[in-house]
Amino acid sequence: MDDKNQGKLQLIAVKTVKSYDELYIIIDFLNKTLKEHHVMFGLTKDTENDTMTVSVYEV
Repeated sequence: MDDKNQGKLQLIAVKTVKSYDELYIIIDFLNKTLKEHHVMFGLTKDTENDTMTVSVYEV
């Protein structure tokens, strides 16, 4: 990674699934476990459509 992109997140993948109340626990676990591998996970909830979207980033 070159200096101008250092510190920026690069989106690797996005997946939307039916809303699941405890999905945040899995995302938190993945973030803590894979931090040293320069991977980060994001989670957004769409209450209108009852879905959650998981995003995977390279740090």
